[in-house]
Amino acid sequence: MKVVLTIAGSDSCGGAGIQADLKTFEAFGVFGASAITVLTAQNTQGVRAIESLPPAFVQAQIQAVLDDFDVAAIKIGMLYNVETIRAVREVIAQLKIPIVIDPVCISKAGSKLLEESAIEELKTLFAFAVVITPNLYEAKELFSYVQGKSSSEKIMKELPYAVLIKHRTIKSQEGVKSIDQLFIEGHEYSFESHALETKNLQGTGCSFSSAIAANLALGKSLQDSIAIAKEFIYKAIANAPGLGDGVGVINHKKGKE
Repeated sequence: MKVVLTIAGSDSCGGAGIQADLKTFEAFGVFGASAITVLTAQNTQGVRAIESLPPAFVQAQIQAVLDDFDVAAIKIGMLYNVETIRAVREVIAQLKIPIVIDPVCISKAGSKLLEESAIEELKTLFAFAVVITPNLYEAKELFSYVQGKSSSEKIMKELPYAVLIKHRTIKSQEGVKSIDQLFIEGHEYSFESHALETKNLQGTGCSFSSAIAANLALGKSLQDSIAIAKEFIYKAIANAPGLGDGVGVINHKKGKE
């Protein structure tokens, strides 16, 4: 069985973060290990409190897993501050396995999940990633990306690493589509699905990047991993259990049925 490690924050309501990552790994039949960076008190309506763990302890968790398991891929999510980013970088800089970075900055409920001073530091991790998976807000923050602007797309194509911008919506004759744009080595590729009208989107970014990491661990190509992950997220949203009064959670188990 392949092992995938998630380095991310804990979500007390179970819809995002470490909890969503582990549910996703299980859905794809890989063994999930975790290194928790941040504890949060949150629900579908927002984040109430954040407590970051000591960077040395974060690093100790990662190293403990790497020393015992043959880790096939890593997903990196919420890191929150400069010190934690540096601790993680010190470890991953030595590795030669696929790493997916979900550059968590803002939750779908509107909560800030990255300290302002850490934005530039976060960018120092990108060189170690197979792909970086920002949403539109994070893409604007990190890469000055503006949806539909040709100059922005030109900048994205010139980046020295692969970036997958999640959930750009466009209207077509068939209805509203959800498009994920992959910019890699001067090229752009699109992954499309029907856009579901729903509030149940908590943890979709975490789960999407984890699904990509799981499929990379299983030997799939990056583009195949993205396509599989997109179908998984679509089904998980479509079968959401309707829990929570805010940005509702999704159904990871149904995502693979």
